[in-house]
Amino acid sequence: MDALPAAMAEVVRQLASRSADLPTNGANPKMPSNADSVCRRFDSSRRRKLLTFDHHSEVAWIESNEEQDYWLDAAEVEGWSLHELRQQMRSFYTAAERPAAPVSTYRSRPTKSRRRTKADMGTIRDAIHRVLAEDRPMTVRQVFYRLVAVGAVEKTESEYKGTVVRLLTDMRRSGEVPFGCIADNTRWMRKPRTYSGLEQALQRWAQNYRRAVWDNQDDYVEIWLEKDALAGVVYEVTAEWDVPLMVTRGYPSLTFLNGAGEAIEDYDKPAYLYYFGDYDPSGVDISRVVEQGIREFAPHADVHFERVAVTPDQIAAWKLPTRPTKKADTRSRNFRGESVEIDAIPPDRLRELVDQCIVDHVDFRALEVLRTAEQSERQILKSRAPEVVP
Repeated sequence: MDALPAAMAEVVRQLASRSADLPTNGANPKMPSNADSVCRRFDSSRRRKLLTFDHHSEVAWIESNEEQDYWLDAAEVEGWSLHELRQQMRSFYTAAERPAAPVSTYRSRPTKSRRRTKADMGTIRDAIHRVLAEDRPMTVRQVFYRLVAVGAVEKTESEYKGTVVRLLTDMRRSGEVPFGCIADNTRWMRKPRTYSGLEQALQRWAQNYRRAVWDNQDDYVEIWLEKDALAGVVYEVTAEWDVPLMVTRGYPSLTFLNGAGEAIEDYDKPAYLYYFGDYDPSGVDISRVVEQGIREFAPHADVHFERVAVTPDQIAAWKLPTRPTKKADTRSRNFRGESVEIDAIPPDRLRELVDQCIVDHVDFRALEVLRTAEQSERQILKSRAPEVVP
C-alpha cells in the first residue's frame, strides 16, 4: 500500500470502506482483500463509473487491456448487470479459455488463455476483405451475416460483438479497411449549407440542379425502411430515382406518419409504398402500423402498400441466416418460426429489390424528356453564373 501513489492509495481506502467511485447500482458486493491489485490493473482513466467494482473484477483475468476495455464498454453501453456480463463472457470464451472457477478478483499471474491464433484471425480478416470487395458499402451487421454465410464465423451475438465488431474497428483504425466501406447512417451532423461566396453558390447550384422526376410520372413512389443503419446502403438507389427514403427507426411516431400521409395526399396521384424490415414479431407489426397510419392520414389518396422484405419465401429461397425469436416480445405469441433481420439480405440484392420496385413505375419516355430539359437548364445556369457574380 505504501508503494502506491497517494491518489491511488486514497482510492483503495475508499474501496475498502465500500464508498468507492464505482457505484454499486443497487448491488452490495463483498470487497476482495486484494482490492489494491485491481486498482493497479484499472487506473482511473479505465474505470467505468456506471459499473460496479465486481464488473471490473470479472474481466480482470483477461491479459489484454484492449479486450478488457471491450467488455467493460459493452457492459456500460448495454447496461448489463454483473450476471449478464458473466453470461456474455461465458458464451464467448471456451471452457479452456475461462478460469476454472468464477474470478471475482484480479490474479497477478493468470493462466494463459487459448484463443484464436494469428492465422485464424488472419483468415477472418481475409474473408472480410473478400466480402467488402464484392459489395460495399455495408453495415457492420451485414458484414457479419456475409461472414456467417461463408463459414468464417459462427452465428452468435458473441461472434458479432467480440469478433466482427472488434476486427472491423481495428481494421478501420489501421487503414486496412477504408471508412467508406462501412455504412452508418445513424449518426449525422446538423449544419446549415453555406458557401464561401456567391460564385461558389451559383456553381454548386448549377452542378446539383435536378428536375423533380415524379412530376411528370403517372405514379408516386416511396421506399420505407425499418432500420436507419441501412439507409446508407439503399440511398444511392433512391437518390438516383429521386424517391423519398422513409426511415421509421423501429415503430414510427404519429407525427412522422401524419406528415407522410399529408404529403401523399398533396401529390394527388396513385401512391405506391414499399416496405423493407425485419421478419420478426415487431418487424412484421411495424409494417402494419405504417400502412394503417398512412391510410388514416391520407384518407382520400389511392394508396398501394406492399411489404417487400423480409418474407418467408425469401428466407427459404435465399437461405437467409435466422436467429431465435425473442420470447420477451409480447407479439411473439402469434409468430411462427425463427426471425430474420433485413441486414441478412446481401446489400447488392437489397439494392436490386429497391431498384425494381421503383423502375416498375417509371415512364422512360417521359423521363427522357425531363432529362433533356434538365441538362439544357443546367447549362443555362452554368453560363449565366459569371454574369451574376460582380
